Amino acid sequence: MRKWVGMAAGAVLALGTAGQVMAAQPSEKQVRQLFQVMHMERMFDQMNSQMAGVMGQAVPCVPASYWQGFIDASGSQQLLGRMVPIYQHHFSAADVAGLLKFYKSPLGQKVITQMPVTMAEGMKIGQEWGRERGQAMVRQLQQNGTLDANGRCPASPAATTPKPVPKPDH
Repeated sequence: MRKWVGMAAGAVLALGTAGQVMAAQPSEKQVRQLFQVMHMERMFDQMNSQMAGVMGQAVPCVPASYWQGFIDASGSQQLLGRMVPIYQHHFSAADVAGLLKFYKSPLGQKVITQMPVTMAEGMKIGQEWGRERGQAMVRQLQQNGTLDANGRCPASPAATTPKPVPKPDH
């Protein structure tokens, strides 16, 4: 009897696990519909504009307008095409259906429009906090004598002034 109970429990676990693994994968059409509802191409345009600004500063000899075409319409479709299998791997058809329902709702649309601004503001606050926290930790290490006044390890070669190398006489 115990043997049968054990086998039955094993079968139930196996079937449950198989059911999770065998969840229907979303179709490419379903995933692309999700991308459309999420306004992914518009997000790519925003990323492209930000990247053009960054690249314009990083490589000032190249006009920022050059980088504006980094993610053009064709590139956008190529990138979305490469993202489809990722969504198919991580989300079931039921998951994507639920996401479609959510993102089509007024709240879902608000999330789409407000998330980039919210994340940008959060990143700014995070950078400020990180800078303040880092400075406080360095001050503490300096007070403990772990770091010198310049923020370097006292025993490191960079903390000492290098001696000039004498020129050989010819």
